[in-house]
Amino acid sequence: MMPKNPNSGVFIFPNWNAPPNVHAVMTTRVGGFSKSPFDSFNLATHVDDNLDTVLENRRLLKTELNLPTEPFWLEQIHSNTVVETQPNLILPQADASFSTRKNGVCVIMTADCLPVLMCSNEGEKIAAIHAGWRGLANGIISNTVAALKTKDLMVWLGAAIGAERFEVGDDVRDTFLKKSPDYSIAFKVHKNGWLADIYQLARIELAHLGITAVFGGEFCTVTDEEKFYSYRRDKQTGRMATLIWRV
Repeated sequence: MMPKNPNSGVFIFPNWNAPPNVHAVMTTRVGGFSKSPFDSFNLATHVDDNLDTVLENRRLLKTELNLPTEPFWLEQIHSNTVVETQPNLILPQADASFSTRKNGVCVIMTADCLPVLMCSNEGEKIAAIHAGWRGLANGIISNTVAALKTKDLMVWLGAAIGAERFEVGDDVRDTFLKKSPDYSIAFKVHKNGWLADIYQLARIELAHLGITAVFGGEFCTVTDEEKFYSYRRDKQTGRMATLIWRV
């Protein structure tokens, strides 16, 4: 069973100053029931892991975190679509969700892409974002901020591929430079292409929006094989979940 001790390495808790009514967490690959190559706390139903095992992992997640409701799972498609959590809406195609009501659990899944959590300073509005480079380039963060209807936000950047491992081509860099030359500092020449800093890409967009209370961004999913799933490293692998809810 999953240990409850927050220091056990099973969960990552954001190092931000969220109001006490806001709860947030990112899972690791540790502590569940899945077998290799999904070992062990895979929460994704779309990666060819045994479905019963995934559902058992999800039940464990809900129990260990004492979640008030079932998480609002998404069918993530690397879009810039944002949806509001609704109890009767099942698996919408979107890459971010937000909530302004108590007990709505926003959740996204990642295995190298950047998980982004947002909450308003008074703790009334929350959001979770799946930010791959396509989503970032197409404005998934800006769209989420627009949906929240406030820029008085704090942001946490969860575990994603690190700046020394994210190799991209000219097409990716050019896409961001067309948005703004400010993005040039997020790219470093590497072999026949570039190394991209996905954390920096997010911070630049947030800065353009006037949001400066940004926390996190110190992990690398590719290099820390014991703690994190990484699609780029392993191809067939599980997914971590990043969740936020308010009470």
